[in-house]
Amino acid sequence: MKRRTLFVFFAVLAFTSCESFLDKTDPTATSFDEFFNDEEDLRRVVYSSYLDVFTSPGERPILFYMEDGKSDNAYSRVEGDHHQRIANGNINSNTQAFLYYYELQMKHMGRLNTFIANADIPYVEDESVRIKYKSVLEALRIWHYFKLTMRWGAVPFYLEPATIEDAQQPPTPKEEILNTIFPLAEEIAERLPEEEYTSDKYMFNQYSLKALIMRYALYNGRYELAARMAKEVMESGNYNLHPSYGDLFQYEAASDNNEFIIHFDMASHANSATNSFQHLGPHYRTGNGQSYLVPLKSLVDTYWTKQGRLIDECPIHTKQAYELDPTLNRDPRYSASIMGHGDQFYGETIDIYNENNPMYYENQRASRSGYWFRKFVDETDAFRGGGNMDFPLLRYAEVLLSYAEAKIMMEDFDDLAKQCINDIRRRAGLDMTVADVTLPEYDSYTQDQWIALIRNERRIELAGEGVRYDDIIRWRIAENVLNQPALGHTRLINGQPVSLKIEDRSFAPHNYLWPFHENSLKVEPGLIQNPNY
Repeated sequence: MKRRTLFVFFAVLAFTSCESFLDKTDPTATSFDEFFNDEEDLRRVVYSSYLDVFTSPGERPILFYMEDGKSDNAYSRVEGDHHQRIANGNINSNTQAFLYYYELQMKHMGRLNTFIANADIPYVEDESVRIKYKSVLEALRIWHYFKLTMRWGAVPFYLEPATIEDAQQPPTPKEEILNTIFPLAEEIAERLPEEEYTSDKYMFNQYSLKALIMRYALYNGRYELAARMAKEVMESGNYNLHPSYGDLFQYEAASDNNEFIIHFDMASHANSATNSFQHLGPHYRTGNGQSYLVPLKSLVDTYWTKQGRLIDECPIHTKQAYELDPTLNRDPRYSASIMGHGDQFYGETIDIYNENNPMYYENQRASRSGYWFRKFVDETDAFRGGGNMDFPLLRYAEVLLSYAEAKIMMEDFDDLAKQCINDIRRRAGLDMTVADVTLPEYDSYTQDQWIALIRNERRIELAGEGVRYDDIIRWRIAENVLNQPALGHTRLINGQPVSLKIEDRSFAPHNYLWPFHENSLKVEPGLIQNPNY
């Protein structure tokens, strides 16, 4: 089987995506022998490859926290960011989003294949250094294929620079790709350093790549592999849960914790300003908050009570009482993650129904749902143009949740899996006299009940971190959750609960795979359109 990738001509452009390349002795160089000389060149290539796809702080269409706008967790108010149309189902094979995402991934795949094929050209005496950088580039290529197969299924699959003739070939089936890249990814991981980097932490090390393998093994139903990778990460001793959940997403701990495994740190984008306050925060006085992505009622209502129960299963208050006051007897992760009507922001009470307030829900820069993410919204950024926030692309809590889910799905729910859930719940601040899953109350749980519990636990713990859309796709529940209206804050009107309505949404069975854009089909005649587009 040929393993090359398309868009080779984009390889030269990779050198222009990072300004530091212009500092080279001969910026007009056109060959690897002239340009690709030493260890610093290797590092710059890795940096450029991360920045353009994974860590560009201003690109809302690809920012990880914006991804929740494709799901039932959140609403993305700007159609051009692509998340809104995917969530509301107003899509077809001419929707620009699918050309944007596909070309972005394939363009970078072409660059990576070219870089990897020439990684031995630079003169670097230390072989371990050459191996490290080449392995990081290979890991990035694996990541691209994980993402591509999640979205389109069968795609062109090449691991070498391509020829024009390759573009005529049909795509490779998803399972065939996965059967190749999962063992390849493990092999690459073993070549990488075991310890965390003290600088350039955005680069893969052995265990951060294993955590990524774990994620996509879980996504693709390879539960034994997911559990094994999760356990290896746990047993490495490199990571742990940070004591304060909320501090992880504020300046208190974002850059100083042992929980982040794959880093979107300041070094990954040359210390340029981050924009999470602008993207997620409220318009407040002269502040720059734009409310581009806001939480929905469906997410708010999933937060456990402090006892680890659903709001319609906790006898302490009625379901309506919980809906009207989301902070009532609630999982502390709610207040650490979300804010809304009646909460405090910058020392004042939020009033989304006051027409004279910039947070009035009908204002353009306000939240149409009446809620905002508190995650990654630090008040110190309210009145400045940008911030210097570090973000997690994958953190240790996901490892614990993934191990537990994989063991549940294998019907091998062991003590370690229960401990993983308890560790998450204990750190969150739940009342463990009731929420401890080793208590007799949980002894009679069926597999379906454990599945419901772990899915909700995952949704709460990782809210606003860009994994919910993948979850509803892999669990095949998008037909249920995305065929509901997008709703916001609930209040009583004439004694009846009424929720703000943002938009209707729809999801058809064929939407589990994305379409190839019509332009892509013309450029790559070997592509086969996914069904019903």
